[in-house]
Amino acid sequence: MSGEKTEQPTAQRKQKARKEGQVARTPDLGAWAGMLAASMLLPLTVKIANGRVQELVAQVPRVIENPDETLMLRVLRDAMIAVGLSIAPLAASLLVLGIAAAAAQGGLHFASKLMVPKFSRLNPLQGIKRVVGPHALWEAVKAVFKTAVLGGVLYYSIRDLIPIMFGGGALPLEALLGEIVSAALTLIRSAALAGLVMAAADYAVARRRINKQIRMSKQEVKEEHKRSDGDPQLKGAIRSRQLAMSRNRMMAELPQADVVVVNPTHVAVALRYDPEKGAPRVIAKGAGAVAAKIRERAAEHRIPLVQDVPLARALHASCDIGAEVPPELYGAVARVLAFVMGLKARGSAAGLHRPFAAAAA
Repeated sequence: MSGEKTEQPTAQRKQKARKEGQVARTPDLGAWAGMLAASMLLPLTVKIANGRVQELVAQVPRVIENPDETLMLRVLRDAMIAVGLSIAPLAASLLVLGIAAAAAQGGLHFASKLMVPKFSRLNPLQGIKRVVGPHALWEAVKAVFKTAVLGGVLYYSIRDLIPIMFGGGALPLEALLGEIVSAALTLIRSAALAGLVMAAADYAVARRRINKQIRMSKQEVKEEHKRSDGDPQLKGAIRSRQLAMSRNRMMAELPQADVVVVNPTHVAVALRYDPEKGAPRVIAKGAGAVAAKIRERAAEHRIPLVQDVPLARALHASCDIGAEVPPELYGAVARVLAFVMGLKARGSAAGLHRPFAAAAA
């Protein structure tokens, strides 16, 4: 059936879907990527913060000895700047990573249509479908799988840490804290990697769902192509109007012609020769009904008609309106113009003349 949506969406349909916010996305991709980046940058952030904290702590005795308000405000300002500079690399990296994750999932688009109230979103049936439909089932499966994977990652990450923690008395406090921090970072990184794998699967499912939603029927594809290429009837009407305007301009310039070369009834080509503008030019041409109209207008304006079958055919085939006569036809055109000048000198140029009929035959 033509109403079944069996066809892949066109580029225009995809663009429209993006404007309406129908883009395959998963929020987990940016979240897990940010967690992985944070686990990589956190040691550097702590190291930078540690150095700045030590510098601030060194100023505390001086503040205690001289509890001046100006000095205290300066220390507070330095503390705030130190905190900002310490977390700036981590914050900037997470911001860039979040934007990159969004751009990787179909680009950055502002879906203004989502801000417009739409009563179909308040339809309780649509809400029930979202709760008990295939999408809800996938979300449930994803939640169970995510819990199982993260539980497994947590177990294997802290399995080796438990004996160390219970036997913590055998290790110095600094070494014990180092082991705990290392295990925590390993846990975060392992969880982030597992989360990225699940996010990739979630994105694939979301993309498949969106592509299914924006599929088109054969009739919709035809209408899309018609809108892109233009309505054939409208294009034909525009083309006919352009041709009519071109013929009108051509007929308006016809009285300036020196001669019309005919074939004798099928083809007509009007020539004008102005020595100051170079070679003779074709100012009108046509075949069939247009040729008949050219002959009629030529008779009205007493323009001589010269029958030369080979020349008329050659000019009609090789010359555009407004173009100069090609060099290979100079001789034949010069012969016709000389003949017409002779007729004008005798005062009998109007009408149809067959000076080369025998040669054409």
